[in-house]
Amino acid sequence: MMILFTVLIYFCCLLVFSRLTARKSTNSIFFSAERRSPWYMVAFGMVGASISGVTFVSVPGMMLKTDMTYLQMCVGFIFGYLAVAFLLLPVYYQLRKPTIYSYLQQRLGNRSYLTSASFFLLSKMTGAAVRFYVVCIILQRFVLDDLRIPFPVTVVIMVGLIWLYTHRGGIKTLVWTDTFQTTCMFAALLLIIYNVMGELGFTLPQAVHAIATDTHSRVFVFDDWVSRQNFWKQFMSGIFVVIVMTGLDQDMMQKNLTCKTLREAQKDMCTYGLAFVPANLLFLSLGVLLTQLAAKQGVPLPAMGDELLPMFAAAGRLGITVTILFTIGIVAASFSSADSALTALTTSFCVDIKNRAEDEQLRRRTHRVLALVFVVFILIFRALNSTSVLDAIYVLCSYTYGPLLGLFAFGLLTRRPTNDRLVPYIAVLAPLLCFVVDTLCSRLLGYKFGYELLMLNGFLTFVGLWIVGKATLIRVRK
Repeated sequence: MMILFTVLIYFCCLLVFSRLTARKSTNSIFFSAERRSPWYMVAFGMVGASISGVTFVSVPGMMLKTDMTYLQMCVGFIFGYLAVAFLLLPVYYQLRKPTIYSYLQQRLGNRSYLTSASFFLLSKMTGAAVRFYVVCIILQRFVLDDLRIPFPVTVVIMVGLIWLYTHRGGIKTLVWTDTFQTTCMFAALLLIIYNVMGELGFTLPQAVHAIATDTHSRVFVFDDWVSRQNFWKQFMSGIFVVIVMTGLDQDMMQKNLTCKTLREAQKDMCTYGLAFVPANLLFLSLGVLLTQLAAKQGVPLPAMGDELLPMFAAAGRLGITVTILFTIGIVAASFSSADSALTALTTSFCVDIKNRAEDEQLRRRTHRVLALVFVVFILIFRALNSTSVLDAIYVLCSYTYGPLLGLFAFGLLTRRPTNDRLVPYIAVLAPLLCFVVDTLCSRLLGYKFGYELLMLNGFLTFVGLWIVGKATLIRVRK
């Protein structure tokens, strides 16, 4: 009951922020916060929004199988954010539109525009459902099962709470609630680490030494080209994951576009881009400390890395204080990503798909309907999920975000026209070819694609656009 009470208090704080920031409810406020957001608040809040509940749960347990090699991808993230800040943000600010996909309408045509927005809607709904599933299932397992509340009811209540504090202020509210939620998340993480150190009897220098000398402290892999943890695979994947999942993602870019000027938006992006290495280092370090605590207490490690932190924190092995901190951290991380996803989906549907940016009635109705669709997706993932949650998100990203990468690369790097009528077919064919290539390589060569599948997907889309563009040029010259 204490955990449930904590969640209710937390949600009341979000409602207060919503009330203070959304006294007026217009589409301009909902979509772009009238471009008045302080860049430093956007930067701090974006750290929490980017990390999400998946990171909070999955990253500490990733070191069980891959050590700290995830940091290689995080190094790639830094260069990805620099590319987004100085290559993509200037294009978006020049458009002065609520969504980033308007660029493709101007550059390639209306079908390219609608295709990109449609892929975003599918990708974001899927990814956000995976992320929010984490908090729902953990609260269900450790809190709500005792109260005999069915899982579907849990999902409906949680999504309903998000809708309640976002339906008026939209992105303006989220800039402020993300700041609050990021503060809660990192406070919870640091206090959990402090409590685990106490259980192990470590001072801070002793904890640092124990982590650095642990067998799971390996970060870099240069000697195995087949491994998915090879440095160059992870590094390059990190760059392209950021370019696609942030730079080509309406959800992540919408908050950056609320800054007053391009220069402020670039400062915001570079600032929070640099935060990912130390942030994920903290999560992985917590995982190492938890394995040492398990060895000390004679507790067997879980088969799934996603269960390492919940096994100690949510199950009460570290006391009620840590359980409450864990609950605050995961709820904060999950809410900060799910609420912005719902807002971005509403924005893209109203502006990109329906082309009715000024219709407030449509915006309200769309926000309600998408909340219901969000519930359905979470329940579907609950029925189908059988892999690591974090890996599931990146695999989905590789297939659904790849066409976005190809479309924007073709638009930005070339001046060649393309056959706009064929773009939807190319965008569907490229992921299918990726699946075939991945399957054949795995069976015939023993090589399994990792996150680099995203780059292959984008490349195939780019090639397809180039080929039909060449055919278009030939017809024009004739």
